[in-house]
Amino acid sequence: MNILDYLLRTVMRQLVNRGVKAGIDRAAGGRKARDGAARDMTPEERRQAKEARQTARRARQAAKLSRRMMR
Repeated sequence: MNILDYLLRTVMRQLVNRGVKAGIDRAAGGRKARDGAARDMTPEERRQAKEARQTARRARQAAKLSRRMMR
């Protein structure tokens, strides 16, 4: 029973982590940044996309920390 519980927790943790990451990326990324059309972006759009990626990275770290503290 312990092995089954361990496997279930591991799979659920991976799914939650993947879902959180995908949600943060979708909320933070702009259309041009996701399409990889950096050559079509103005310098201001590039700066905003870079800031969005940094903010998303910090949000993922905060989510990871909060999940770790909930254990």
